[in-house]
Amino acid sequence: MTIRKFTFIVALLLWFLFPRTASTMQEEYGDDLLPIFDAHIHYSHDVWEAFSPDDVIRRLREAGVKRAMVSSSSDEGTQRLYQADPDFVVPSLRPYRKRGELQTWMHDESVIPYLKERLQTYRYAAIGELHINGEEANTAVMREVVHLAKQHGLMLHVHSDAAAIRNIFKQDPDARILWAHAGFEFAETVRELLVLQDKLWADLSFRYDIFPNGTIMPEWQQLLVEHADRFLLGIDTYTPQRWLQINQVMQWQRGLLDVLPEDVARLIAYENGERITRQYDGK
Repeated sequence: MTIRKFTFIVALLLWFLFPRTASTMQEEYGDDLLPIFDAHIHYSHDVWEAFSPDDVIRRLREAGVKRAMVSSSSDEGTQRLYQADPDFVVPSLRPYRKRGELQTWMHDESVIPYLKERLQTYRYAAIGELHINGEEANTAVMREVVHLAKQHGLMLHVHSDAAAIRNIFKQDPDARILWAHAGFEFAETVRELLVLQDKLWADLSFRYDIFPNGTIMPEWQQLLVEHADRFLLGIDTYTPQRWLQINQVMQWQRGLLDVLPEDVARLIAYENGERITRQYDGK
């Protein structure tokens, strides 16, 4: 086990052992809450029966989410949410039609006609979230995905290591990438890539190692302040159970925002998400 993974696991355990309650957050912040642009929401097929589109959007709005970038397996979930509230949902197109394709999709040539058909039928702000690592980013399927994103003027929402990010930018130096979970990489690695690539952003979903038990790690505080215009938040509702943890995740996010300078917190909470999806809105 790497030091990075060990640190993340310890931080995650601390967060679950000592959660702040929803009532505590309400008492602390009252109604004066920053709106949140959530860059990492999924509404996949195993959630549809448990939570209706109206219920999902209500839960997110009640948690303070003003707008959300949504993807799903299959894309029908995204379209259901979009139809329920097109002003709230910013659609993103995953290459997955069902669960279990995370490790194989980049070798499946049938992914490309599926994406092309969806892109001809619906509007999207991004392709992803998609999972890719290292040299997998150089497969023929992934290369075509990068080309489709360029052709349609879309971002790529990429769950990957740093090597895959570098490989994608080698294919298209003008690619626009939202890096899921900041790659679970160290702050130093994230900073290096942000400096090299001005069209790279990162979401902080599941990065409990950045802000464990109410204390921000110094190297991350410095990074978030230095590159405040490059980070976004995300709940990442990747399983049905995750929808029951929205308030807990939001408490963690609010705590992180609270220890940052006000202008930095505003950018990360909402303004960055609004800005990088402006092209989708035609602004």
